[in-house]
Parts: sequence; structure tokens; C-alpha cells
Amino acid sequence: MKYFIDFASGSLLKHGEELCGDKVEFYSDDDQFVAVLSDGLGSGVKANILATLTSKIALTMLKEKMSIEEVVDTVSNTLPICSQNKIAYSTFTLIRVAKNGMAYIAEFDNPTVFFMRDDDLIPLNWSEKIINDKIIRETKIQLEERDRIILISDGVEFAGGRQTLNYSWQWKDIAAHLKKFTNENMSAKAITNNLLGVCNQLYYFEPGDDTTVATLKVSRDSKAILFSGPPIDRKRDKEVVKRMMASSGKKIICGGTTANIVARELNCEYKSSNKIIEDDVPPIGYIEGIDLVTEGVLTLKKTGRILEKLLTSTEHNFLYKEDAASKLARMLYEDCIHIKMMIGRSINPVHQVADIPYELSIKLYVLNEMKNILVKLGKIVEVEYY
Repeated sequence: MKYFIDFASGSLLKHGEELCGDKVEFYSDDDQFVAVLSDGLGSGVKANILATLTSKIALTMLKEKMSIEEVVDTVSNTLPICSQNKIAYSTFTLIRVAKNGMAYIAEFDNPTVFFMRDDDLIPLNWSEKIINDKIIRETKIQLEERDRIILISDGVEFAGGRQTLNYSWQWKDIAAHLKKFTNENMSAKAITNNLLGVCNQLYYFEPGDDTTVATLKVSRDSKAILFSGPPIDRKRDKEVVKRMMASSGKKIICGGTTANIVARELNCEYKSSNKIIEDDVPPIGYIEGIDLVTEGVLTLKKTGRILEKLLTSTEHNFLYKEDAASKLARMLYEDCIHIKMMIGRSINPVHQVADIPYELSIKLYVLNEMKNILVKLGKIVEVEYY
């Protein structure tokens, strides 16, 4: 794609429920980006089943470029009938962004999306069609860099209600909040968390309905290469370093042994700082031509914890410390959409763990966990093993 999509979602569960009745699914590759937000009838288990089926079916079909008519027809004939209400019902919002940046949006009974460009909220030109007795609203828009599309479930509009007598928190008020308190420089996750945080406060931290926000932000191709761990075959050291240096984007080295390999192959010096910023994070290192050099396992574990915190936190102040783990988390989260992990599988016996398979080390396990978190944060992560 000409641009990459920074995508993030989050939900507040209805107070007293263990499962969310809203569901968000998304998919991204070099040709398209697809996202679905579905809101099942009611709350709890039944709503979760309806929303999950709707979102997964719709996502699978949209990935294959099937029409909205086919999607609605399949969903309508697949959802189980609720024994209490005698209907099968789940609202949805669908977005598909093509390689050329053209976005198709379709809605059924969900609150209308917010489309933001620069500092303005732009109205979209909607048309309507009836499919299986359902009124579907749809539109197309050519996206530009830094455009934002915010999807919400009706729990966002219901926020407050009886708890705060805040009956004025309607679509136009949410729009005013987004214009005042978010901007084009914020990440998709920051915008999502900002709006969810306000909803949680309006609900007095006891949401009266499942509340979901999903944000799509258009960004330029921003890449990072993270190289950690020596290759199994030492003869491949030169090849791996050459591949890393030939790649575009930020270049990150994690691990002292890996740093020494890179310095040797680049014929330059690897320097390590003696400055301790956080007691549990080793100092930063330096290699000419490399954007960030850190220690291995300890720093990666701390980075993983910081990234995981981003999944739920509405404040990001903790991200701006100057220790190696914070710098690494900030670089991966704020500066990159597409991340390639080049992972060497040579095992250091010191890192061996008895309760996981022999071929793994702590570092491999930690890197895999970090990859999973980055994907949840909306990043496109590619892994190569050596």
C-alpha cells in the first residue's frame, strides 16, 4: 500500500459482565486493510457470540473482496436466533482500504463513523440500500496521510446517562471532544484510549453498556528492523548484517553478542554507556549507523511490559523515559508501523528454561510475546529466523 494503516481498538465491558458484547476484527497485508466492529444484541455471552460470528464472517468475506450484499446475506443466514427475542441481530461497521488508499465504509445500525482530516471533522456522503430487509449505509473516500476514522459502538453515545444525568453526550458532542482533545499527531491507540477514558469517567467507572472504540489512522510507510540473537550458523553473520543494513527504516540491535557481531561486520566500534537510568534496565549501547542498541533479555522483557501497558492505559507518560526499554518501546510504538524481527536461534545455555521446549531460550520466548503485543497494537510484524 502507498500508505500504512495505524489501527487500534479497545473496549469497556458492561459492569457485571465477563464477556464483551462488542467485537473488533482487522486484517492487513500489502494490498488492503480491513476492519469490522460488531455489536451483538444485549450483553454477555449471547451478545459476544453474535458479535464474534458477525465480525469474523464479515472480515473473512471482505478479505476475499466479496460484496456487501454477499456479506449481509451470509451474516443474516448464519447468526443463531435469540430464544428470548426471537431474532438474530448484530450491528456492524465495515471498513476496507484498498492499495490506492480508497476506503469503502458500510454501516448497519451502528453510530456513524467520525472522519477527521487535519483539525476538521469532515462529513461523508452516504447512500443507502436495502439488503435482506436491512438498511445499509455506505460511502467511499480517498484517504490522505494523517486522516483518521473513528468507529464506535452505541455504548459510547450512552456513556453517562442516569449516572451523571449527562444526556447531552451525543454524536455531535463526541465529535466536539475529538476535535478539541485529539490531533493528527496522535497515534490510533492514543485517540482510542482518550475517548474510552472519557466514557469510563462518564459511566463513573461502571459502564452501563459494552463500549468500544476503534481508530484507523493513515500513515506513511514507516519501518523498523530489530536484530536480536546470533544466527545458528556463524557463517551467516555477514549475510544477516548485510540484509539489515540494506533495509530501510530504523535499525535496532538487542543483545550484547548481537551488537558485537554487527560492530565486527561493519568494522566499527561498539560502545556501551555506563549511565544507569532505571535500576532494572541495562545501559544503552552505541554503534555508528544503528539507531538504537540495547542489552538483550532484561531490556526486552521490560520493553514487553511497557508495550503491554499501552494496550489498556489511557495515559502514555511512562513511555517517555530515557532508559533503553522505554526508548525501544517508544520507537516501535510511535515511529513504526511495519516491523521486521530478525531473530538468531543460537541458544545461550545461561538462558535455557526447563519448562519450555529445548530449542527455545528466554530471549526467543520474550521476542515472541513482544511480537504478539505489537500485533495487538496494530503493527504489521514480520519474523525471520536465522
